[in-house]
Amino acid sequence: MNTTDPIADMLTRIRNANAQRHATVDIPYSNEKKAIADILVNEGFVASMDVLEDTHKTIRLTLKYEGKTKVLQGLKRISKPGLRVY
Repeated sequence: MNTTDPIADMLTRIRNANAQRHATVDIPYSNEKKAIADILVNEGFVASMDVLEDTHKTIRLTLKYEGKTKVLQGLKRISKPGLRVY
């Protein structure tokens, strides 16, 4: 699937999975998305990240919860294609 803004698509997938309390979320692979996922794991917002190499490369994020509380709250993109923030 080709999207206009793949980073916004990634963040939306994570937000939606987190809102529904899914254990994992799958995201189409790109080097940029992998770098963002690495940051989320290193900062402790996501439990783990795996790269699946089936027919299409996919990033699988394991979401993190502390009891009934969501660790990841208020995920928002600052710099957008129509309004860059540097």
